[in-house]
Amino acid sequence: MGGGLDRRGLIAGGLGLGLGSAVGACAPRDREEAPAQPDPDLILSDLETRHGGRLGFAALDVGSGRRVLWRAQERFPFCSTFKAFLAVATLERVQRDEERLDRAVRVTEADLIPHAPVTGAAVGRSLTLRELMQAAVEVSDNPAANILIREMGGIAVWRSWWPTFGDTTTVISRLEPDLNTALPNDPRDTCLPEQTLANIREMAFSDRLTPEHDALLHGWLTASPTGPNRIKAGAPEGWTVAHKTGTGANGTANDVAMLTPLSGSPVIVAAYFTGATGATDDQRDAVIAEATRRALKAFGRD
Repeated sequence: MGGGLDRRGLIAGGLGLGLGSAVGACAPRDREEAPAQPDPDLILSDLETRHGGRLGFAALDVGSGRRVLWRAQERFPFCSTFKAFLAVATLERVQRDEERLDRAVRVTEADLIPHAPVTGAAVGRSLTLRELMQAAVEVSDNPAANILIREMGGIAVWRSWWPTFGDTTTVISRLEPDLNTALPNDPRDTCLPEQTLANIREMAFSDRLTPEHDALLHGWLTASPTGPNRIKAGAPEGWTVAHKTGTGANGTANDVAMLTPLSGSPVIVAAYFTGATGATDDQRDAVIAEATRRALKAFGRD
């Protein structure tokens, strides 16, 4: 994606991911075009106290380079947020002529696991790689994600992609649905919020994807109907939110995104909330929305 604030640079909207073996530990990188400035105050302890649980949050104002961080170097289960990055890895394979968007893959009964809104209706017929990516990113179809990983060569290949992306801290261990177990103090299938911030920034301001593939990914991320009361609810009216949610056991609700105003630079947000077992889904969503509002206020972007 292009290095300027053009449409290509703004489309990597929502994304995060991936260790049974640790993949990488490269600290989140500062980029030349927007050096990081001292973090404005962002205190989120009251949101944790309100419902229990642990909140990991990182946000970047791309224009100023200012960041706000809360528990941003702690590990959190990423759940389905990885699916946006899985699409990037697959699109890169297409660009290297290792895959084709229109290659059809047969969906079988053996592929089915819980949450199969697209693949469940496709058993006995084929879906193209493009359709599988759209299903995984837009509606978080679990079998679609597993099929994409299988078709690229399996979890070891998927795991090996992360260091090439510049991320050596995210941990990829399991497939769907096991990666959503989100057990306390379990390092499997976890990430650091600050690293996710760097990952989204890399996607948005590099040339990893062609304009055509950028547009595909942007369309899926902005069209996703999941999590309307998370980051989307914290964004000002009129802003575009390209995002990917993740939800798991142990009271886990996540959302990662790029928020783009009608004019001006975007804001990147990575939010992970886990351990809030006594809260309702609506309450967990509201925590993420409120953290987003506070970050935008800290940037003077509210």
